Amino acid sequence: MTSKIAILGAGPSGLAQLRAFEAARKAGLEEIPDIVCYEKQPDWGGMWNYTWRTGLDENGEPVHASMYRYLWSNGPKECLEFADYSFEEHFGRPIPSYPPRAVLLDYIMGRVAKSDVRKYIRFNTAVRWVDWSDETQKFTVTVADHERDVLESEEFDHVVVATGHFSTPNAPHFDGLDRFPGRVLHAHDFRDAREFTGKRLLLVGSSYSAEDIGTQCIKYGAEQVTFSYRTAPMGHDWPEQFSEVPLLTHVEGNTAHFQDGSSREVDAIVLCTGYKHHFPFLPDHLTLRTRNRLYPRNIYKGIFFQDNPRLMYLGMQDQYFTFNMFDAQAWYARDVMLGRIALPDFETREKDIDLWSSREEALSSPSEDIDFQAAYIRDLVDRTDYPEFHVERQAEVFKQWKKDKKRDIMGYRNHSYASTLTGTVAPPLPAPWMEILDDSPESFLRHDFTSGGTAREAAAPGRTLDRNRVPSARRAGRTAAPRTLSGKA
Repeated sequence: MTSKIAILGAGPSGLAQLRAFEAARKAGLEEIPDIVCYEKQPDWGGMWNYTWRTGLDENGEPVHASMYRYLWSNGPKECLEFADYSFEEHFGRPIPSYPPRAVLLDYIMGRVAKSDVRKYIRFNTAVRWVDWSDETQKFTVTVADHERDVLESEEFDHVVVATGHFSTPNAPHFDGLDRFPGRVLHAHDFRDAREFTGKRLLLVGSSYSAEDIGTQCIKYGAEQVTFSYRTAPMGHDWPEQFSEVPLLTHVEGNTAHFQDGSSREVDAIVLCTGYKHHFPFLPDHLTLRTRNRLYPRNIYKGIFFQDNPRLMYLGMQDQYFTFNMFDAQAWYARDVMLGRIALPDFETREKDIDLWSSREEALSSPSEDIDFQAAYIRDLVDRTDYPEFHVERQAEVFKQWKKDKKRDIMGYRNHSYASTLTGTVAPPLPAPWMEILDDSPESFLRHDFTSGGTAREAAAPGRTLDRNRVPSARRAGRTAAPRTLSGKA
């Protein structure tokens, strides 16, 4: 009897699972399982879809996307490259190492568009509940189909949770926020840096969201950015518009007060305080409970729920690697569902979880974190037919990226790196990142990128900016070109 599989979510992880089965079909698998992928958005792409909406979407569902206008990749595309689909193959030529969001989305969708997996996806369909029956040994998945306005249920042998974990905000309370006269929002609802032109911003948090939103806002004309950290400052060599202070304690009017006794006037507050792993469609006995970490406990091989391994989670790790890690997990999960890989018993799985967890707890630096995640991916890839993609070489690119960011936080996107698939060194951006205000794919891809030199030169520091003050293009008297189909004014 053909098994039935439910995939929850059609973002990069869910699409990786669909592609894994498609790859098996192309390799000669005669009988594909009966697959249904439920996606609450009207199109595939998951987190990479941009929407102006915040709060609830057009169907009354919580808005999934945390993407914002003018978002660019904050890591080298060479570390995002699919093992079986290079950027050069997709675009027909090399492009710079740091593309805008819409260009990356086009690449992500390019691979799945070449396959026949869209037929498995039910769009505008939100998962309401998943339950397991010990008697039937099956899951019952209940969904709300917004196109037909019906609630319906179906049984499955396996369920793959690919809903991501960067869409449910963690929003701590601070005294006085309810009386603050300016704008207060979580990074999840941040949409447009131009909203804060000329404003003094307080960003509560000291990780990637705070770092990127802060630099974006200065790029588009914010007057000042203050980062408030809980444990330690980011420690970059910030230009003078930036400062880092200890954790916010309370707010009085427009005045924010901090743990070191200092205070300052601010016009808007953005909570860059992270996200929760949130699965409102799962009962307690099936719910993964974890914080954002490189190796969540209770899932064997970072995939299989320990108490019921027919329930799988993809992409639930803290992430350096993304797309290829999701692929590695999806290929492994596929082979287990197809019976190609036999899962060991509970005790053996628990020992493996303990081994990886103890390795994670011993990590003491970002470089070690990167090597750990590379080793985790290697452990999965070597057990399946997923194409070789030089994960260790991508780890070295990540380490160089960390150094480049530390050297120049406002200019690291001006660097170029070599593809681990093709060996091609990415061409430079057409101008320093701080000066490129139009991030549309039409504007970005209209450029006839030419190679920026050798790999040695690509690894050297990029064009740097004035470390005392970063003049945004707006303050320098420039304005963004009107957006047209050609990208030209």
